[in-house]
Amino acid sequence: MTVSLAPRVAVKRTREELKALAEQGNLELGSLTDHEASAAEVVAWVARNFGTDAAAVACSMADAALPHLVAEQLPGVDVLFLDTGYHFTETYATRDEVQRALDVRIVDITPDQTVAEQDAEFGAQLFARDPGLCCARRKVAPLQDALGGYEVWFTGVRRDEAPTRTNTPLVTWDERNGLVKVNPVAAWSFDDVLAYAAAHKAPVNLLVGFGYPSIGCEPCTKPVAAGEDPRSGRWAGLSKTECGLHE
Repeated sequence: MTVSLAPRVAVKRTREELKALAEQGNLELGSLTDHEASAAEVVAWVARNFGTDAAAVACSMADAALPHLVAEQLPGVDVLFLDTGYHFTETYATRDEVQRALDVRIVDITPDQTVAEQDAEFGAQLFARDPGLCCARRKVAPLQDALGGYEVWFTGVRRDEAPTRTNTPLVTWDERNGLVKVNPVAAWSFDDVLAYAAAHKAPVNLLVGFGYPSIGCEPCTKPVAAGEDPRSGRWAGLSKTECGLHE
């Protein structure tokens, strides 16, 4: 795996301490209750308990609402971009615009193998024959390696995206990756994301305006018809609904 910029701090607290913080955070923020904290209040909780150097934001570059939201209180925060080698041109353009427009530090994360090297070992178009293996090699494993340098990571997971995400908490303990996972916009709708981006002039991928509410790798992402599940364009025609990052 190659990371263009290395994480800036080693984890200082134990897994037990971090796990306890996650549990405390969910109680303080009223996750999944009638008194649930706002997205900004969730970020403020992270700022109080962790600080910029211990935090990372995962961003697929469909939009920059989440990086903007976090950078408002954690300026200079690391934004992790999984460069799978299969992204749309528009996605790379959005990444570049995020770096230019926001007070963040883009960290490009790439798999151990290039697409050509993976093709040589597994055959061409692994994504079509075994999408789970392709995602595991090009997304899940590289991200897991990168997250080892942080204590907490932010995601843009929302409850309205799919039935599998309906009960997403604001804060949780990420056992697989060994750090706190924060989902500040869990209660937002897709329209909320776009409204926030518009209000704060945060970059939005051009493909969003062409029917792509959820954007992944180009071969595995299709446009979505009005009223359909926002993630129905991901791995369309397959039983797969998650890349493995949030399972």
